[in-house]
Amino acid sequence: MLMPKKTKWRKDHKRSRGGKATRNINISFGSYGLKSLTECWVTSRQIEAARKVMTKYTAKGGQIWIRIFPDKPVTAHGGEIPMGKGKGAVDYYVAIVKPGTIMFEMGGVTKEIADKAMNLAAHKLPVKCLFISKD
Repeated sequence: MLMPKKTKWRKDHKRSRGGKATRNINISFGSYGLKSLTECWVTSRQIEAARKVMTKYTAKGGQIWIRIFPDKPVTAHGGEIPMGKGKGAVDYYVAIVKPGTIMFEMGGVTKEIADKAMNLAAHKLPVKCLFISKD
């Protein structure tokens, strides 16, 4: 799973998810990309599932770039813990995705293969996505 090696603080506040993306809005590395249309928290497990399905479909051909990184810790208490007793322990990490963010990029494959691979990856993500190309 993706997670930061070191963080300045162990636990984080709940940041707002509003607004449109102002960075990671252009294809930088590959020829094709997967762009988000809505805002959401994407967990490291979902990113890994999308990466695996893209790699498997392309038969390990071409290149895949992951443009989002889960650096926000999400805390949780156990199931039968009473209310109170402070903030829970870090449970998992998420990446904050805003509308317009390029989440994945792909290069070195044909448009049809990239489209199908990105479509399979989009089904693994909790955000509405759009397949885009550089040209």
